[in-house]
Amino acid sequence: MDKASLDLAFVSDVACPWCAIGLASLEQALARVEGEIPVKLHFEPFELNPDMGPEGTETVPYLAAKYGITPEQVAQNRARIVERGAAVGFAFGERKHVWNTFAAHRLLHWAGLEGRGHELKRALLRAYHGEGRNPAAPEVLAEMATEAGLDPARARAIAEGDEFTAEVRERQRFWHERGITAVPTVIVNDRYVIQGGQPPEAFEQAIRQAAASR
Repeated sequence: MDKASLDLAFVSDVACPWCAIGLASLEQALARVEGEIPVKLHFEPFELNPDMGPEGTETVPYLAAKYGITPEQVAQNRARIVERGAAVGFAFGERKHVWNTFAAHRLLHWAGLEGRGHELKRALLRAYHGEGRNPAAPEVLAEMATEAGLDPARARAIAEGDEFTAEVRERQRFWHERGITAVPTVIVNDRYVIQGGQPPEAFEQAIRQAAASR
């Protein structure tokens, strides 16, 4: 890593709405320090629903059962998320289904190797949370790869196979062993930890503090 750059690891899941908020917020913070503090951002895998089958399930009953809340509370949480997203420029749409995201993480690993991880992450979050699309479907992953400037045929081959499974599992174990149990979590220079969908000011302050303490 360039000594002048801060390393930002963004640990997250495509299925996490707060990760969409957190990334949009972090992007605003990075725009504020652009030209002043060089940053290298990369994306790390975390699965909120690792046991989810390929067919997925309906969103409201699943979230109500998982968190022990009522459908009304699910709706209240949803309204809060939509409001927070709008504040940082992320538009949430209707999402009636929850899907497994492991194929998306494998594709993101490849995109990171190709230097297009940020672009693909943004596209996948929009597809899932903004458009309610399945991030495990090869056709969706190929389309999002195209948007991110990647080869759609290669993306589809990865999605339909098991390439990068071992690499993603290893990174998941790594972060689990580091104590990461919730996302989004941003680790700056392997020292400073920022958790949750924080506002841009919080990310900016943490980045500036990390840069000043190098």
